[in-house]
Amino acid sequence: MLRLNKIHHIAIICSDYEISKAFYTGILGLTILKETYRTERKSYKLDLALNDNYVIELFSFPHPPSRISRPEATGLRHLAFEVDNLERALEILRKNGIETEGIRTDILTGKRFTFFPDPDGLPLELYESNYHPD
Repeated sequence: MLRLNKIHHIAIICSDYEISKAFYTGILGLTILKETYRTERKSYKLDLALNDNYVIELFSFPHPPSRISRPEATGLRHLAFEVDNLERALEILRKNGIETEGIRTDILTGKRFTFFPDPDGLPLELYESNYHPD
C-alpha cells in the first residue's frame, strides 16, 4: 500500500485566466504564491494558497476543451472548502453576482453545506465547520 501524506494540490484549467484569477483570489481569498507565464505553451500557471498552504494550480491553455460537469458526470465531482459561517460566505458570493444553491444538511454529520460554480462551471462546495443543530 502507498503511504500518502496529504493532498499536495488541485490543478484547475480555466477558459479565461483573468476572470478565474480574479474569482479565486478576489472572491474566494486565495493568495498568490507564484505566477508564471510559459511562452512555449502560451499558458499561465498560478500557484494559490489557502491559509499559507499551497492548494491550487490554476492553468490557462489556448482553447481548452469543455468538460461535462453536470449532472453527476464521471470524474472529479467537486472541490469543497470549509467555512465557519455559511450565511456570511453566501452573502459575499451573492454580492459578487455568484449564484448559489440552497443550503442543505449532511444527513451523516448534521453539518450544513451548499454548492456554487466557479467561472467555468466547476462545482465548488462550502461546508460549514461550526454549525451544530439543536
